[in-house]
Amino acid sequence: MLKPTVGPIIGHTTTNHARIFMRGEVQKNAPVFAGIRYRNSGNEQWTKTIFASLTSLQDMSDVIVLDNLAADTEYEYQAGWFSTKSAEHSAGSLQALPLQWPQELYRLRTRSGAAGTPRAYFVGSCRYLRMTAGIPSAPQLGDRIFASMAQLAQQADPPVSAMLMTGDQIYVDDLNFFAPDREYQEILAKYRAAFSQPHISRLMANVSTYMILDDHEIEDNWPDKKKSGDDALYKNAISAYELYQASHSPVFELLDDGRISRHPKHYWYQFTDGDIEWFVTDSRTRRNLSADDRRILDAEQEHALCQWLIHSPARVKLVVTSVMFFPDAKHNGDDAWAGFPGQRLRLLETIRSHRLKNVIFVSGDVHCSLTSRLTHSEDPDFEVHTIVSSPLCNTKLMPYASQSSFILDRPLARNTAGEYRQALTGKVISQDNFAHLVIDADRIQVNYHDRDGKLLQSTGIKLH
Repeated sequence: MLKPTVGPIIGHTTTNHARIFMRGEVQKNAPVFAGIRYRNSGNEQWTKTIFASLTSLQDMSDVIVLDNLAADTEYEYQAGWFSTKSAEHSAGSLQALPLQWPQELYRLRTRSGAAGTPRAYFVGSCRYLRMTAGIPSAPQLGDRIFASMAQLAQQADPPVSAMLMTGDQIYVDDLNFFAPDREYQEILAKYRAAFSQPHISRLMANVSTYMILDDHEIEDNWPDKKKSGDDALYKNAISAYELYQASHSPVFELLDDGRISRHPKHYWYQFTDGDIEWFVTDSRTRRNLSADDRRILDAEQEHALCQWLIHSPARVKLVVTSVMFFPDAKHNGDDAWAGFPGQRLRLLETIRSHRLKNVIFVSGDVHCSLTSRLTHSEDPDFEVHTIVSSPLCNTKLMPYASQSSFILDRPLARNTAGEYRQALTGKVISQDNFAHLVIDADRIQVNYHDRDGKLLQSTGIKLH
């Protein structure tokens, strides 16, 4: 067996199952299979291998589901792929093959269902990896921060439950001025290059990773700058996104035969980690830019988000939106929630009127990191926080944002009930970084680290 050409990537993980993405390679006309075997850490006995057939229809990739796992348990696993001469293979005949596994041993931990247990997460966005003639230019620059994250994950207490990548995992349009990628194979090549670099590969093979797209997975400020003829670009970009980012997320239904469906109804999703829940929104592909009904989230998604906010029993509710919920940027702010003030106010009023506590908005996009707090002039019980983490790797073509980039001297929104007032709760970080969130009984500690792992800033958010 050969080491995966991309992956393994641990995706959606629950108390009893985990999804693992991996890719092989075309071998002329020979059938190609991927395989994973696993065991409880420290055990000698492996499970039966779980196989998947790899085809060019899915760029020689697939997601293998490990099921009937034990909660809050560490497993170790091996992953690889191989080709055979025989076109006819059954589950039994594959098990009988004398396979030589790659040496790499990976680890995954299932979720704990216990309430009140401290949890930790990584958050990051905007990972720029320039491609020239299909080859990454100085790829180590775009990969080095993941070495620091992997090192921190090895020693973190509490252990890191998951990494949230909140947008711009690749830049389809990195040479947008004169040579934008538009073809399906070009975009697939970007994903293969981005996700197969050594440090990010090691991190995603051992830490459950959740992703959502932003504009650069398609085109800058999509769909505001959409041109005639961009439908083919969108189709190609979304097909590649589904393969490499959405496939291992909860958006694909788990079928009775243990495999996952291939037809997601939408790209937004939820997942649970004990008494902490995440709602990952799609704030990019369901926009309505018409003047009479401007929406950054479609009606179905807004309804689902509000119902979750109101009815979820979670102690902490984290809402991922790839673009900033607040504060608003002075330039190009309309690409984020500032351009959709009516819908934002409806969400804020839902949180306030139902007296919801511990709602945190998590985002990226703006090429700086910050924490901020929103209060209400007439309602002392209302409080909402935002955590922004960006970028993982910047480019000289895109300057870092700073405190002066944001509108902070006037209310975010107002209506007859009063004003929503905003304030930063820490310094604005204008360099490559990632966030390490630690959530315990009474607070969220937001630790920002630079690309070498050095702690830049730590901010506490009190829970109620």
